[in-house]
Amino acid sequence: MDLQKLGQYLNQLSSSLAPEERGVLEARLQGLVSVFPFSEYEFILMFLRDRDVISFKDYEKLRDNYVSANRYLDLFSLAPRVFGQVWGEKHIMDLDPRFRKPDQSLDPEYDGEYDLWIEGVKVEVKSSRATHTKKQGSLVSKALRYGSDDPFWMNFQQLKLDVCDTFILTGVWVDQIAYWVMSNEDVKTSKYLSHQHRGGIEYQIGVTDKNLHEFERFQVAPDQLADAVLSLASKK
Repeated sequence: MDLQKLGQYLNQLSSSLAPEERGVLEARLQGLVSVFPFSEYEFILMFLRDRDVISFKDYEKLRDNYVSANRYLDLFSLAPRVFGQVWGEKHIMDLDPRFRKPDQSLDPEYDGEYDLWIEGVKVEVKSSRATHTKKQGSLVSKALRYGSDDPFWMNFQQLKLDVCDTFILTGVWVDQIAYWVMSNEDVKTSKYLSHQHRGGIEYQIGVTDKNLHEFERFQVAPDQLADAVLSLASKK
């Protein structure tokens, strides 16, 4: 269940209200001001609960179904820097404690040029979110489910070549996270690599609904991420 289907379901429930009650709800919604975490959906649910259209048990079931189907939706509300640098790196370290934040005790020459360290391997972590490219609105409203037929574009930015040994690209959908492990050479030779800024030293790779299948050979399971990084680095 996505936001659109949730809205349709709430409209269906609202249609069971008496005509005068539907009029009250519509009037309230027209003048409604929403501030997180109080939203239009929350208001409708409370209205329906107050009018005994749904029970609290019904609400709990609806909530559980929506949350289980959109377990990563909250990541789409994070600011870009928080999502990429704070959540992304911490998430990888949470998956395997062998990933560590580098410092000069681990790498005497470290000067902030890469994100994570694992058994001597330098790792750069980049994260991006799958959003509908032809839809207007906030990232949350444009967030997509894995396997959706809608067009999307994930842009993995600020790739610095020849700095790290391995890249971890983390792609986030509302219901799934994908992990792609690529060597520096894999990134350098990718046909989807381009300059982020004309004449700059940073690059980007775009993963879209059109080329997603071409990254399948780099995809690994979360519990195999560390071993995949170490295995790839050992082949250099």
